[in-house]
Amino acid sequence: MNTQKPVVAAFDFDGTLTRCDSLVPFLFFTFGPLKTIPGLIAELPSMIAFLLNLRSRQATKEKILTRFLKGIPGDILRRMGREYAEKGLHKILKSDSMQKLRWHQVQGHRCILISASIDLYLQPWADTMGFHDILTSRLAYDQDGRATGLVQGINCWGAEKTRRLTELMGPKEAYILYAYGDSAGDRELLALADHPFKI
Repeated sequence: MNTQKPVVAAFDFDGTLTRCDSLVPFLFFTFGPLKTIPGLIAELPSMIAFLLNLRSRQATKEKILTRFLKGIPGDILRRMGREYAEKGLHKILKSDSMQKLRWHQVQGHRCILISASIDLYLQPWADTMGFHDILTSRLAYDQDGRATGLVQGINCWGAEKTRRLTELMGPKEAYILYAYGDSAGDRELLALADHPFKI
């Protein structure tokens, strides 16, 4: 009887598979500099408050998402996300990190993308890249299907990453975990892993 545990490879996105944050490039790609730059400048007080620990990470993200995305129908936003996934994201990917992903895929490991970035562009990108599962922050919509600018539930950062992974995969004892991250938001995920890699 084969008692070998399955192997899971969990990848953070921003700073791990990419060279930088992916949300700001998405805004520039989608709305252009004439709208994006003034919008980000308007949110500087929120960003400064976050840096001073006066505003939470999630509240700061939601302020930015609200400014740019609130009121836009979901089908239009999903089209924007697909376009960015197809034509924009490749410009910020790390080739060495993508090689690690490909290695795990060749080995037949279950590859999971776990990120605080939003599903608008990560879902279509992850589908194209062959991930088995995607656990991300998800944009919320109102009853008319328009974006509220808020995130559904809790931002997928820190301990929320391990909670969602456990919800998906069950007890850690049931599988072997490789985890890749780059920041404080990946600390719990890396601590859970049998094979942690901070890159």
